[in-house]
Amino acid sequence: MAQTTQETADWVSRLADDVIAEAERRAPGKETSVATAPVVVCASGISPSGPIHLGNLREIMVPHLVADEIKRRGVECVHLLSFDDYDRFRRVPGGIGVPESWSEHIGKPLTSVPPPPGSPYASWAEHFKAPLLAAMAELGVEVRAISQTEQYTAGVYRDQILFAMRERRRIDAVLGRYRTKQAESEVVDEGVEQSSGAATEDDGSAGSGDYYPYKPYCVVCERDTTTVTAYDDETTELAYTCECGHAETVKLTEHRRGKLVWKVDWPMRWAYEGVIFEPSGVDHHSPGSSWVVGGQLVKEIFGGVQPIGPMYAFVGITGMSKMSSSRGGVPIAADALEIMEAPLLRWLYARRKPNQSFKIAFDAEILRTYDEWDALARKVASGAAQPADAAAYLRATTTATGALPATPRPLPYRTLTSVLDITTGDEEQTLRILTDLDPDQPVRSLDETRPRLDKAASWVATQMPAESRTRVRTEPDTELLASLDERQRESLALLRDGLADHWSLDGLTTLVYGVPKLQAGLPADAKPTPELKVAQREFFVLVYRLLVGGDTGPRLPTLLLAVGADRVRALLGG
Repeated sequence: MAQTTQETADWVSRLADDVIAEAERRAPGKETSVATAPVVVCASGISPSGPIHLGNLREIMVPHLVADEIKRRGVECVHLLSFDDYDRFRRVPGGIGVPESWSEHIGKPLTSVPPPPGSPYASWAEHFKAPLLAAMAELGVEVRAISQTEQYTAGVYRDQILFAMRERRRIDAVLGRYRTKQAESEVVDEGVEQSSGAATEDDGSAGSGDYYPYKPYCVVCERDTTTVTAYDDETTELAYTCECGHAETVKLTEHRRGKLVWKVDWPMRWAYEGVIFEPSGVDHHSPGSSWVVGGQLVKEIFGGVQPIGPMYAFVGITGMSKMSSSRGGVPIAADALEIMEAPLLRWLYARRKPNQSFKIAFDAEILRTYDEWDALARKVASGAAQPADAAAYLRATTTATGALPATPRPLPYRTLTSVLDITTGDEEQTLRILTDLDPDQPVRSLDETRPRLDKAASWVATQMPAESRTRVRTEPDTELLASLDERQRESLALLRDGLADHWSLDGLTTLVYGVPKLQAGLPADAKPTPELKVAQREFFVLVYRLLVGGDTGPRLPTLLLAVGADRVRALLGG
């Protein structure tokens, strides 16, 4: 297939090239045209052991973007999202309102653990999966979701389990090559929950005893605190004991309350599902880790091929330390979507290569992020954007199935937060101010500015620091007004007198920067000099003190519009 400029513009396109080529390589003798190309399988894995945070979201967004690019090219592709909800409950996370009594469930499958108190969901796993699935729908991320609980308990992997048990000595030999390396990298492995959100680095090692890659859940206590004591390849009878005191013998051909240990489970699924692309976090790429060992097991034991799997770096939050889903209070995708539009969040993942770390702003840095996003939109519209930037913008705003919902009138986020801060959300006042921003193209309804307006309102209500909030004076500062010299009084008079003729955002911007120029005998379009900049700053500080009682505040033209001409005149001594 001929490649377009778009197809080679960014990291997503280059990975899509590699993935399609690998799919064709794995299907020798088949035509490689779009019409007959093999189905390309991309995959993600998430363990819903706690809040599925914005670092975990990269596990989903990287294959989503690649799968979406493949679909754009007309090649059939599926993005599998495995919820590793049959993993054991390892610990009680802090910060999410769960009492320590929940520790009695440690060792049970995540789908057998009750949800946090007050949750409407049936299990611990469903409680944490639900907000992710809702956020994915808003983000336009299309997947085929798979519950590993359903897969294992339905016997889907029965043949693979029996095969792994027959080959347990060979599996143990492969794992044995890496156990020393794994021990040496324990510090790295402690980061499992901090990036990928996947399962633990368990290999089922039995120490000096016989090795078994299958771990049964006890039929009495439901925990995996079990030890396999014997297994017969011919009859498939498996005997195990549990720490709770229970012991029994089951037929593995019929037993469906257990699973392969993670380091065997993952490569088994690569072969079973025919996965061609699956990224993973830094934690899985240390010496002896599941990605490294899995590459050997899928080839030597399961007769498959390791996926193309770039390592992805951590995602941070401005002002926060590295995220961990073992702690409560870490932002999840739903939290980000409360304060930013879906295309912006998609863009943050699309514009950085997987191995590049980045941060998502929940503090005032989000204003700068939105400024950058809007500047990119203008460049794209004018055709001035660089190819990679234009590609990232396209991936942020559209998918293979169409465009994501957008704000019809995307006013600057910075302006919206300033207005909402002052109006405290009063819709009538907000509409008045937004209408005055551009009298030539007035905002007729707040609906034109949604959903961006609602995201900005949420940021002001939940994230804006208290010390940054604007409190407009209710009465003039008579003491300060009385202390002004003649030049200061003249500057305020020029501002008051010019309000009527400059009552728009652009007009007021010209006015507030122009007052010091007029006082200096300069034309309105004079270029700023160091002396002029000092005079402008002193003027701004004076106006801020009279309006809000401080040296700084929202952009002065926005503040003036928000306060209203009559009230501005009164507070400025008019």
